[in-house]
Amino acid sequence: MIKDSSDDDIVFGPAASESDVPNEDLGGEELDGDDLDGDDTGGEVRIGEEVFRDIVVPESANGQRIDFFLTQACDGFSRTQITQAIQAEGATLDGRTVRPSVRIQASQRIRFRMPEPPTDDTVPENIPLDVLYEDDGLVVVNKPPGMVVHPARGNWTGTLTSALAFRFQSLSDVGGPTRPGIVHRLDRDTSGVIVVAKTNAVHMHLSEQFANRVVEKEYFAITAARIDRDRDIIDMPIGRHPYQRDKMAIREHHETSKPASTFYEVISRHGRFTQVRVKPKTGRTHQIRVHLSHLGAAILCDRLYAGHAEVTMGMLTGTHDETKDKVLLDRQALHARKLTFEHPQSGKSMTFEAPLPADIMRVVNVLERLP
Repeated sequence: MIKDSSDDDIVFGPAASESDVPNEDLGGEELDGDDLDGDDTGGEVRIGEEVFRDIVVPESANGQRIDFFLTQACDGFSRTQITQAIQAEGATLDGRTVRPSVRIQASQRIRFRMPEPPTDDTVPENIPLDVLYEDDGLVVVNKPPGMVVHPARGNWTGTLTSALAFRFQSLSDVGGPTRPGIVHRLDRDTSGVIVVAKTNAVHMHLSEQFANRVVEKEYFAITAARIDRDRDIIDMPIGRHPYQRDKMAIREHHETSKPASTFYEVISRHGRFTQVRVKPKTGRTHQIRVHLSHLGAAILCDRLYAGHAEVTMGMLTGTHDETKDKVLLDRQALHARKLTFEHPQSGKSMTFEAPLPADIMRVVNVLERLP
């Protein structure tokens, strides 16, 4: 796997080889259990097609949230999966259905319906796709916001790869069984243009273009602050955040840091907000988001770097009456607008553009009416 991409964009080259006792009146089949912190955490029992886990809360977990505790107690599942299972009335505490936020006490008894385990292969799903272009070698898709590109921990269904597997008979397998056709990636909350390979030869050619940085990528963003310079290049190395593992940060002379360069150009300013065109020259995880945040102009609704996850008309206009409290945008205002590359088969330069999605356009329309 070659990690070389624009913001939230990872290029996929050849994949590496992958090599208490249950209640007696349930009539279920007891499965192997394990211990947590040496206390009696119970075992698992199968009732029909469902598997439950019975746990007696140990002293060490006294006062913890039930979703946090079960994430530690049930290996192989993310906290998101555990939370979703609890929300689906999958957990009882001393016989009562509870919410994920409930605090547990020592000696209480939990019965938890285990989520379905993830599979190693992509499961085709009939999910609509906005296909911008297709030929016998590749497909270009306008990815909607909220869609994960490929299955990963906590996101095993509803992915772009599931939609692709359902719609297309043949896709490249260079990236491995869970990433058919996937050459590069966009983050879940970043919408826009993404190219998919149908054959291995096309996949390898596209991967090489991304790795050599000859693919031109243009993003549209709205920042939650005014950018004073009309245009500039940000050259600042990016590495892992020192204490938040899901974030990146500007870090010089650190073992995780890599050079990063981003060109930006202001499209228009609206009070304290800015519409901006961004062209990453290098490709690092969260590059655009980190660089704009470094300017003091984090992307609007960027949960990680702006500190807020939604915006209303009242927040944009500075008024806060009930008629203006409707949420206009609830994900980062970042859109992969254009992608230019050489077609692996014809050798021609091709540019694909995805129009701004409806949620970002709602914000643009409000901003452009501001004085």
